Amino acid sequence: MQRSPYATTLAFDRGRGRTPLLARGSLSAQLLWVLAEEPQPAPQLAAQARELVAGTLDALTEDDVQLSLLVLHELHHRSWPGVDPRWEWHPDMVGLAAVLEDATEAALHARVAGRLPTTPEPADVPTALTELVQADDGPSMSRRLARTGTPAEYREHLVHRSIYHLKEADPHTWAIPRLSGKAKAALVEIQADEYGGGRAEWMHSVLFADTMRGLGLDDSYGHYLNDVPAITLAWANTMTLFGLHRRLLGAAIGHLAALEMSSSLPMRRYGNGLRRLGFDEPTTRFFDEHIEADAVHEQIAAHDVAGQLALDEPALVADIMLGAQVALVMDAAVTSHLLDSWAAGRSSLRPIPENAAGVVSALVALQQAEQ
Repeated sequence: MQRSPYATTLAFDRGRGRTPLLARGSLSAQLLWVLAEEPQPAPQLAAQARELVAGTLDALTEDDVQLSLLVLHELHHRSWPGVDPRWEWHPDMVGLAAVLEDATEAALHARVAGRLPTTPEPADVPTALTELVQADDGPSMSRRLARTGTPAEYREHLVHRSIYHLKEADPHTWAIPRLSGKAKAALVEIQADEYGGGRAEWMHSVLFADTMRGLGLDDSYGHYLNDVPAITLAWANTMTLFGLHRRLLGAAIGHLAALEMSSSLPMRRYGNGLRRLGFDEPTTRFFDEHIEADAVHEQIAAHDVAGQLALDEPALVADIMLGAQVALVMDAAVTSHLLDSWAAGRSSLRPIPENAAGVVSALVALQQAEQ
């Protein structure tokens, strides 16, 4: 098939007339184009990625890197409309992901360089995690929104968070088969709560969707991918990166622990801020549910999951602490982007080209003509 001149804006039709996923550079454009075809060799993608990352100062803020990585990671989650399932483990997709993941992992290490405490003894991991979370000096979005947040600011915050929270818990669930004994049972207990304890309407991803609708947002999966910057994509990609790789089990567990240990109080603030603005209980339920759940999860994650894993596999202690620090640093990076944008009087979201719909219509017509 001849390559389209519109390849740099090639996107998947996400259905229901909504704006498709738009590429952010030559790599993501080529990737989207290739995935729209039948599985076939595509070794050029990894070579193109190596060239891209070689010229990138920070992979976490490079749109083409992070969107391409999210597209690949999503093949392991819910995939994309019209994409052949065989692409998930195609060798050239795995090779491309390796290039982008290596660049992302190196950038994460650079972000936390100098911030990690001395590696604790295995028995001291719960205490070390508590101290790490308590010492976190990142900006607080929950305080801002609770005190002075407007509905528009809440909406922007939810748009960013939707990239992960509409699939909440899924990346960390990949750690379950890699654990054993007490640590495995404890993680299952946490994840069971995240998935609503067997009640679909209480799944935390569903509760988040309820909150989005309560604020007038579209709650469909991945709807706002075009709107968020690279750092938000990197925040979500980090969780999938840690969850997908057995060698990063310690980082995945440390990441989970830090999220659970730093969540309860902010969730209370978010809910209070929405009540201050007059929103109803279904809209605040996501945050209210996390107040009690995360207070319990905090102890389980610190002691029975991360602490037990440290005792079972002492070689993973450094990775556990790394994952926890990465969780805090990446959350702070997204928060800083929003707060800095608002302080400058601008939206934290990416502008979508006014002619995006027209470009997509032309692209679809061209694709149909070429097939």
